[in-house]
Order: sequence, then C-alpha cells, then structure tokens
Amino acid sequence: MRIDHPYKNLKGGAWLRGNLHTHSTRSDGAHAPQDVLNLYAKAGYDFLMMSDHDVYTTEADYKALDSRGLVLITGNEISAKGVHLLHVHADKLVSPHEDRQQVIHEIAQGRGFSIVNHPMWFREFDHCTFDKLEAWQGYAGIEIYNGVIGRLHGSPYALDYWDRLLARDRRVWGYAHDDFHNKEKGDFALGWNVVYAKRNPKSIVEALRHGRFYASTGVEITDIAVKGRRIRIKTRNAERIVAMRDVAQRIAVADKKELTIEVPADAKYIRFECWGRGEKFAWTQPFWIVK
Repeated sequence: MRIDHPYKNLKGGAWLRGNLHTHSTRSDGAHAPQDVLNLYAKAGYDFLMMSDHDVYTTEADYKALDSRGLVLITGNEISAKGVHLLHVHADKLVSPHEDRQQVIHEIAQGRGFSIVNHPMWFREFDHCTFDKLEAWQGYAGIEIYNGVIGRLHGSPYALDYWDRLLARDRRVWGYAHDDFHNKEKGDFALGWNVVYAKRNPKSIVEALRHGRFYASTGVEITDIAVKGRRIRIKTRNAERIVAMRDVAQRIAVADKKELTIEVPADAKYIRFECWGRGEKFAWTQPFWIVK
C-alpha cells in the first residue's frame, strides 16, 4: 500500500491565507469592492476572490481598484436557477443554466474550476442534496464550512456529505469560506483556506485546484508529513486532533498540538480534524490509501 496525498514536495512556496466567497455592492453585499479589499488586506489575508452573484469580476475590474497587496482571483458565484456554485479563476461569465451539471461542464472547459456552496443551507438542510453531489461530475469540491450560514437557517458545516463522497471514492476537496456580505453582521474572518503556494494567482489557483491546502476557522497547521505508513500533523494551537477514516470513523485522538498515526491497511482514506478553543477548527484534505 501507499499513501497518495496533496501535500507532497512542500518546497519553494509559503502558507498563504485567503477567501474565495466574497460579496460586495456589485450584488447583495453591504460594502463597496474597495472597502472589501481594504478589510481583508488589513486583516493580513494573502489572496481574495470577489464572487458577486452572477457578476463576473475580471482582471480589468481589479485593475481599477487598489489591491492593497492582495493576490486577486477572478470569479463569480453562479446563483440564479439552482444550487450556488463558485466559479474560481473564471475567464468568462457562465450562464446560470438550470442543469447544474451543464454549468460545471462549461466551467471545466475554461481555465477555472467549480465549488459547490453551502450544501446544508435552508430549513430542511437541502440547498444541495447528497444525491446531486453524488451524481454531478467534474467539480473540485464542496464548502465543508460556510460562515454566513451560521446566522441563517441550516448548518454552516457539510462534513457528513464530504465523508460520504470520500467513501464513494470521490476525490473532492473541502473548502472553508466566509461568504462575506456584511461586516456589521459578523460575516468576516469566519472561515478560510490556507494554501501552500507561491504568491501569484497561477500558483494559488493550482494549489486550490489540487488540494494543496487546508481549511480553517482558526486552528493553524504548521507541519504535514508522510513517511511510509505514518502521517504526522503538527499545529500551533489545536487542543485536540482527531484522525478519521471512512466513513468519519475515529481511529486516533490526541489532546495535544500534534498527532502521528500509522495508517490501517484496509482504510480508503484518512483525514484529520484539528480542534481548538471555541469554534476554531482546521481540516486537512484526504490522504488516499492506494492498495
């Protein structure tokens, strides 16, 4: 057996923090685009994507603003007529067809990729059902955490959907985002992705596309290492680390800042949840066990 994972060869880059789900007054956000950029830059973010609803933010749009040092990624949130999808690193505006598989396919024909947003939104937790996630092909991953849903109906978390997909051999990544709309309502700095990349759009997008990142709401992972059948996770501020295999079965728990496990030969995948104080977490991407 061997372990296939996205954290190989972490050299030549740095861990960079960013948000891909961000709204402004160009759609239903409360703050002008420049004010949004100022806010994230002041908080020390490294990259940001403006994802206004069915509004494509282009490179030209960004050039009209002061980036404040942020690496800016083109994109939008395809919202009308169905389940919301992020179009990351967009090179055109994709029409919001009712057939979301068609939308995902059209996105894949360009340079970008798609993420399924807040699956557990709504009173019945059914913004996007598991049947749809299982049927659709070609999307990069799902939001396992969406901050704004914490003040709406539904759940901000979709970890159960993620584990069910992973157990069905679907190699989809787990993303965390603010879904920023209004700073006064608390939508800011709730969830983010930390990629290992060089500080440019191409490198950051490739890291996000290929899983070379972890999702976080406040726990910082400082080291991820694989040697033989062992995986080691180190953090700065976790109070508990949980190793899980298919389907969310806990195989190890350590009430400290690091954990090393030996991978069971019969597992399909392993992933780690790092729990901090309050509602601070970090989630690694899956480590696949290849027989």
